[in-house]
Amino acid sequence: MLHAHGLACVRGDRRLFSGVDLAIAPGQWLQVEGANGAGKTSLLRILAGLSPAAEGHIEWEGRPVTEVRDDFHARLLYLGHAPAIKDDLSALENLQAAAAVGGRPLDEATALAALRRIGLKGREDLPSRVLSQGQKRRVALARLLCGQARLWILDEPFVALDVGAVDMLCGILDEHIGRGGMLIFTSHQAVQLKGQGGRLELTK
Repeated sequence: MLHAHGLACVRGDRRLFSGVDLAIAPGQWLQVEGANGAGKTSLLRILAGLSPAAEGHIEWEGRPVTEVRDDFHARLLYLGHAPAIKDDLSALENLQAAAAVGGRPLDEATALAALRRIGLKGREDLPSRVLSQGQKRRVALARLLCGQARLWILDEPFVALDVGAVDMLCGILDEHIGRGGMLIFTSHQAVQLKGQGGRLELTK
């Protein structure tokens, strides 16, 4: 479903990586690994269409992403390293605002169910400024439970989560893969996911 051919990334006068090829199909996951500064976040942003590649191209369902951009973005959910939570909004309001920005309005019942499953029961209406970093991360991750995206691209989704939350998130990722979803993610933690997976090492 997603193929990348010969991707390269240059930042200033530094070439972070080049010649990156990857492919991921329904029911598969890919973990991107590498030392700090190897370009993991840059690669994810290129794959999500948020940054241009210095070289190479990406295909979605056999066609260049540039030709099917709207369809590709409709099937994609990208979560960056920062939770991107607005402190003056509640967890519920943040979740609904993110959905609205993505063009997919989210009803309150679905949003509340997602927040409660992700471990925020009783905190749905609190201003996000009073939440811990781990709880803010959970607000962002609740978006995984609210859409129909087939491809999830997640940058360090396990950051700031305790052991129980890591296990819970692994379960959510396993469900997505089991439904024929696709997952590309970075993580400094060793995680065990079900389904068919692989690892891509970026080297300087």
